[in-house]
This record gives sequence, structure tokens and C-alpha cells, in this order.
Amino acid sequence: MTITSFLGDAGHEMVTAVLPGFLGSLGIAAAALGWIEGVSDASSSFVKLGAGWYSDRIGHRKGIVSAGYFLTGTALAIFALAVSWPIILLGRVVSWFGRGIRGPLRDAMLAESVAPDARGKAFGLHRAGDTLGAVVGPLLGVWLLSTLPHPGDSAPFRTIFVLSLIPGLAAVVSFVVLVQEKRRPANDSLQLWGAIRDLPRPYVRFLQGVGLFGLGDFSHTLLILAATQLLIPTHGTVRATQIAALLYVLRNVVYTAASYPIGLLADRMDKTGLLAIGYLLGAATAAMTAAAFSLGNASTLSLAAIFACAGAYIAVQDALEGAIPADLVRASSRGTAYGLMGTVNGVGDLAASALVGTLWTIATPALAFSCAGVVMLAGTLLLIRNSRTAAI
Repeated sequence: MTITSFLGDAGHEMVTAVLPGFLGSLGIAAAALGWIEGVSDASSSFVKLGAGWYSDRIGHRKGIVSAGYFLTGTALAIFALAVSWPIILLGRVVSWFGRGIRGPLRDAMLAESVAPDARGKAFGLHRAGDTLGAVVGPLLGVWLLSTLPHPGDSAPFRTIFVLSLIPGLAAVVSFVVLVQEKRRPANDSLQLWGAIRDLPRPYVRFLQGVGLFGLGDFSHTLLILAATQLLIPTHGTVRATQIAALLYVLRNVVYTAASYPIGLLADRMDKTGLLAIGYLLGAATAAMTAAAFSLGNASTLSLAAIFACAGAYIAVQDALEGAIPADLVRASSRGTAYGLMGTVNGVGDLAASALVGTLWTIATPALAFSCAGVVMLAGTLLLIRNSRTAAI
């Protein structure tokens, strides 16, 4: 499963790292990117709950996950045909639809494959392998952007989008061949709303904090765009895109390096408290980005600090949001639980990315990231409050 995630992320992230530069070459505004990211996340979120519940009902998940990896690994190549934002939106929505149907089911399969006292470590290891692909992918994108001929501003970007099919399809093959699944008996009587209603109250309280934080947790493609725009006056478009992509690589290196130790630590301490620390780092990331725009002269070093902070908080968020639900929900309902959390996060991603992108365009980027940071801080406080209430 880790090999599959490595290959899938390598293909996806080589596209993500250069996408803001491609949008700039087409003259597409920040608001469009915010809405593209938000709508894509929403399309992903709306299928997560259904996919998770359906896998609980039929008793197996592998076929659905394989289809999801195929859609995610192939849809972004359509960017090569784009001359404006609708094609980009289409490719992103289809790709994120695939991500939506595979994500919660993959997490449920992972949770069921290890002992309860090793779940933090297992999710941390998986996220580390996942993010190693997110290091290799942007590096490939930057290297290709540097070596491909530039007959037009958008030509090398289009070649990169097509080449992303190679790791994308390899991810599908590796999952089908390498991952085995122990099927459970089908539960034909399981109804969606009944499954949601029966989820434990502690899980629902946990989800409230996750959801509020998600309303400010903007797509990090916007962070790449922020770095690109801050660097263009000094370095020009292509060079600024390369530097911003390398900063994204730094974010992913930190993510990779931190994921396993965080998962290991989570098995030895209060997982919710550790998640709250990660959420605080997320709010700090937004605040530092707002400050960079307010000052107007961000250096590569200061941007590196922002991306490193982003990598650290995502490592905590992904590992702990993956591990905690398995401790709160019985095995027969985990597909529904992970799907519901994915839906809540997806709605939050839509709101957060649209908020940041729109405020960036109609007001200032500093205000956009400041608002995101405030919402993330509020989510952190709610998570802490609800966890203390549950402990009483």
C-alpha cells in the first residue's frame, strides 16, 4: 500500500508543483485557482461518505480503491489540453473524485491490518511513504521544467502533465498486484443514515473540531502560488515557479521525515493533544504567509520556514486524523466513519480554498491568509474543548 501511495503521489505532485506557474502562463487569477481547488475537494468529499458506507455494506474495499487510483493517476494529464480554467477544473474534479472513493477505504484497510497499539506507527509509516512520492514528484517537475525546450511559456508544463501518466498508472498496477484484502461478510441491511446515526458520540465530538479547523485549512497549491507571486518580481516567472516548487519539495521532505516519528509518538501519548499541536502549527503557517505579503519582500529563507511549518502540521494532521477514528469506532463502521470525516474535511477544503482565493483577488492576500489562520485557531480550541469534555 505504501508503494502504491508513493507512485500515486509522485505523479500527482509533479503536476501540483508546476500548476501555479502554468496558470500564470495562461493568465488565470488566484480566485480561479482557489475555486478549482475548493470545488475539486468538494467533489472528493461528497463521494467519500457513500464509498465508505458502501464498502462496509458489501464487506470488501479493494476493487473500489483500485478504480480510485486509476482515476487519480490519469485525469490530470488532461491539463495538457487546457487553454483556460474549465479543462483544469474538469481534470481536477475527476482526479479528486477518484481520490474521494479510495481515501477512506484505504485508511480503513490500513487500520484493519495492524494491531490497535501500532496504528499511529502504521499510519505514520504510510504517510512517510506517501510523502516520499510527494518529494520525488516535484523534483521531477522542476527538473523537467529546467530541461525541456521552451517554444512557448506553457509548452514544458504540458509535457509534464502527459508524463505524469507513467507513475499514475504504475500506482494502479502495484495496488492490484501487491495488496491483499481479507473480506468480511456483507451486511445488506446496513443503511447509510442509520450507520451515521450509530457512530459513537466521542467520534462526533472529535469530528466537530476537525471540521471547524478544515474551514480554514486551504489547499497548499495556494501556498505555492503565494511563493511564486512573491518571488516573480526578483526572479521572473519560470525561475520563481522552480523555486516555489522546490519550496514545496522542502514541505514534503519535512512531512516525510516527521510522519513516522509522529505516528510512533502518538502510540505513546494522547493522540488528540498531539493533533491540537499540529493544528496550532497550521494556524501559524497561515499567519506567517499573511505576514510575508504584508511585508512585501519575502526572502527565500523566510518562505522556506513557512513551507517547513506547513510540512510539519500536515504530517501531524494526516497521521492523527487517520489513527484516531479507529480508536473511537468499531471495525464494522470504520468505512462510514472515515468517509464521513473525509466529507467533512472536503466541505472545509472547499470553503477554505474558496475563501482564500476570493479574498486574495477582491481584497489582499494578507487578509485572505489571516482569515484562514483565525478559523484554524478556532478549530484547534474546539478540538481541545471537546476532548476535555469527553474525558470528564
